[in-house]
Amino acid sequence: MSEITENYAGKVTPVGNSKGIRLDAAFFKAHPEFSGEVRATVLADGQVLLSAKSGAASARARAGEDPVVLGFLRFLEREMQAKPGDIVAADAGQLKRIGKLVAGVKTD
Repeated sequence: MSEITENYAGKVTPVGNSKGIRLDAAFFKAHPEFSGEVRATVLADGQVLLSAKSGAASARARAGEDPVVLGFLRFLEREMQAKPGDIVAADAGQLKRIGKLVAGVKTD
């Protein structure tokens, strides 16, 4: 599995009586949606999801879209574009196993 291609360095630094996270200017240039308020969601020890609270990110959140799922789908899209030869159709055996996994699951 490939690593996510966008990585930015940062550092925790004092800001008045609080602390802040300083990120490379390249991050803000590439992602101007982070120019206002943000939300940090702890996913696991050492893992945080940083979300923009304004603009398109807020509209997606109000629409009930999950930023983690969206990030995963973007990752899949990049992988599929980079390695189209790795894409194979599911065979009948796989579909049967998937059917067993989701048997009885109710959806909206």
